Amino acid sequence: MSKAPPLRLGVNVDHIATLRNARGGARPDPVRAALAAIEAGADGITAHLREDRRHIRDTDMARLKAEISKPLNFEMAATDDMLRISLATRPHAVCLVPERRQELTTEGGLDVVGQHNALAPYIARLNDAGIRVSLFIAADPRQIEMAAKLKAPVIEIHTGGWCDAVVDGHKDKAEAEWTRIVEGAKLAQAAGLEVHAGHGLDYDTAETISALPEIRELNIGYFMVGEALFVGLPATVRDMRAAMERGRKRLEGGTPA
Repeated sequence: MSKAPPLRLGVNVDHIATLRNARGGARPDPVRAALAAIEAGADGITAHLREDRRHIRDTDMARLKAEISKPLNFEMAATDDMLRISLATRPHAVCLVPERRQELTTEGGLDVVGQHNALAPYIARLNDAGIRVSLFIAADPRQIEMAAKLKAPVIEIHTGGWCDAVVDGHKDKAEAEWTRIVEGAKLAQAAGLEVHAGHGLDYDTAETISALPEIRELNIGYFMVGEALFVGLPATVRDMRAAMERGRKRLEGGTPA
């Protein structure tokens, strides 16, 4: 069996900032966390600048771009204010995500079918600026096909429904969600899209999804920040990379996921 394509790990530092903001001070510093994650083996850093600034702040984005040595993935809603900030920051990539101020975390994928007219100019501006655009969507054929039509080079599959079902022990739902992800990844690659995945992943689900040959990057944050409280962030990054490598080896060996 041929060698599997490389699989990247993006570490999301949002919830380092959540912890910092609980006291309103400067520590713990998400930029320090990003640097530690990179030193431990992360391939990039993800940060979501929300409209209400509940965790990451504008200054965090500027410092991340200036201080880290790996690509910065700037998650944001498709708004004029966020577009202005992203064009000024010039990250490696922008991932467009849905956003509601009432939600605790991103609850689902972006509706690119229903919002294609609104999204098209943002995608075009970012593409023209040389910033790689990713769309955070469900593994739904209609959403994937529209992402390709909008000329976004990358999609990130929302894995939250699958991960929640696995953790909760809902076997039938987990199997159905997994089938959607597998089929969605194949469809996206056939449409010429690079396929990433994220939301709710832990060591076990990251290992499983790493065995899909279409997946090129995982973006993981909340679980890793929680684990880091007990074993430290560098150890958590190394353990996550090990889980991903186990999954990739299953792919290379032809072992089913």
